[in-house]
Amino acid sequence: MLTYSFSDTGSDSLYQHLYKCIKNDILARNLRAGEKLPSKRTFAKNLGISVITVENAYAQLISEGYLYSVPKKGFFVSDISMLPSGTAFGQSNLTRSLSDAAERTNMKNPGGKPDHADIEEAPGLASLPSSFIDLTSNQTDIRNFPFSIWAKLVREVLNENQQELVTNPPCGGVWELRSAITRHLKDFRGISVAPEQIIMGAGTEYLYSLLIQLLGFDKTYAVEDPGYRKIARIYEKHKVACRHIPLDESGVCVSALEKSGADVLHLSPSHHFPTGLVTPISRRYELLGWAARAEGRYLIEDDYDSEFRMIGNPIPAMQSIDLSEKVVYINTFTKTLASTVRISYMILPRHLADRFYRELSFYSCTVSNFEQYTLAHFIENGSFEKHINRMRSYYHKKRDLLIQKIRQSELAPHAIIREEDAGLHFILELHTGLSDTEICRRALQKELRIAALSSFYAQMAPGIEHRFIVNYSALPEEQIDEAIRILCEIIT
Repeated sequence: MLTYSFSDTGSDSLYQHLYKCIKNDILARNLRAGEKLPSKRTFAKNLGISVITVENAYAQLISEGYLYSVPKKGFFVSDISMLPSGTAFGQSNLTRSLSDAAERTNMKNPGGKPDHADIEEAPGLASLPSSFIDLTSNQTDIRNFPFSIWAKLVREVLNENQQELVTNPPCGGVWELRSAITRHLKDFRGISVAPEQIIMGAGTEYLYSLLIQLLGFDKTYAVEDPGYRKIARIYEKHKVACRHIPLDESGVCVSALEKSGADVLHLSPSHHFPTGLVTPISRRYELLGWAARAEGRYLIEDDYDSEFRMIGNPIPAMQSIDLSEKVVYINTFTKTLASTVRISYMILPRHLADRFYRELSFYSCTVSNFEQYTLAHFIENGSFEKHINRMRSYYHKKRDLLIQKIRQSELAPHAIIREEDAGLHFILELHTGLSDTEICRRALQKELRIAALSSFYAQMAPGIEHRFIVNYSALPEEQIDEAIRILCEIIT
């Protein structure tokens, strides 16, 4: 019987400790592909822990792709043959010390301090009256913004950082904010980087344009199909070659990626928009292998709403398992704070950070000092972590309420809910003879806006009709019943 010690779990909960123990054994090949794990009840009894602890650990491992379940047969180890032999949990470029990176003198400025994905609206729809129910909006509810805390921090910044507020920041952003983000990422995402690898920007669109200049206009860029259309538009407007790569049940299809001739792949592995897929660990290593096989290949990891995974821990970032320095990590504060807070950042591999400071350091940072220092204080004093925990609980309750009401309504026999555990949207599949276009048209007539998954494909694929994207972050609870009623009326 598989056995682990719980005598020293450190700061981890019991389920986190068990999750890491099993994951380590899989990575070390102590547990082989196809090997069956003990049942939850048997395992719990043997370890002297609760069944729910085992259940939570198994659920996290399944969500990351290390395990899979077979109904009435049990839990089995997934095939992760693409993973380099002997890799253990937490071992990668992220174990390099921050001090080593800080010693790179070509990244230091004279002052001694080193310097160096939004959810889209449905296509073709103009702004709608406030009376409409909008299931396409990703904006945050104004009532959830921490105004009182933010106002207090603004006053502190005005009192304590007056000189810094009128001093031009380094091209990569204010050092205090980048340092705060570094510590947050290490604690929350298992990402260990140096502050000088972080580049701040006013929105991810601006960072994409910097990346094109950094990686090269001669490169061929690839995006997911279906995907967030604005990314492809940005590449097209910069007049670089852009390919649309189809997805399968595990994410980006590697064989199609190979055939495309792409050099750079933009993807959202922890919560794909719009399908909601989570890329399992085996596919992540396949993609990292693709990038490592040729000079000049890179993965741009868009981690746009990883903070809002509703079950278990956030899915580990690809950047945290990248041994070849092939991943550019991008994230934004527009999802966690407010859609109007245009503060985003990217993490460059060290050699790209070197190149950025050599070739692009003439660009000024596009985020104001005022916002950067306020956000740095917000992160450093623990307010950001508390805010995320509060928002995750808020969204979890709203999602559960919405799904419960769908399953209790007359819509239930005609609906299947998919990919509801990661991020702030899920897929609603409707059994109907109506076309996607007709459903969206009828919904608009009844003052409901909803987007079809099929509208996000560059190349249509079979079996995607009748699936709709339900964004609930901006949906008032008092509109849930009416939204369901309208959908029932259309479908039935």
